[in-house]
Amino acid sequence: MISPDFDRAGGLAPAIVQDEETGEVLMLAYMNRQSWEKTLTTGLATYWSRSRQTLWVKGETSGNVQEVKEIRVDCDLDAVLLRVRQRGGAACHTGHRSCFYRRIVAGELEVCGERIFDPKEVYK
Repeated sequence: MISPDFDRAGGLAPAIVQDEETGEVLMLAYMNRQSWEKTLTTGLATYWSRSRQTLWVKGETSGNVQEVKEIRVDCDLDAVLLRVRQRGGAACHTGHRSCFYRRIVAGELEVCGERIFDPKEVYK
């Protein structure tokens, strides 16, 4: 079976996550071989947390799971694109639909994305 070349970048491959219907980029995460295999097996986006050094199923705590609808790999097999159905509406741990909810305007950050939930309520 084809899989990303996890050895090329020290065991991790970047995973760009995109809404399957709208094409909106929701987040960037990292996958290792174990998270790749779990994603393939369960159909739910599973990543490697670099900060916690553990696997995490997206939405396991918040309920905002990502059902994987399509997987693409880049030409070098060292990056992944997951096209997902975002359940619960929010992909970002800050409660926003996308992790890319801010843009730079005149050198300053401006919020341009929708907040779906209050993270203080969800991650107690």
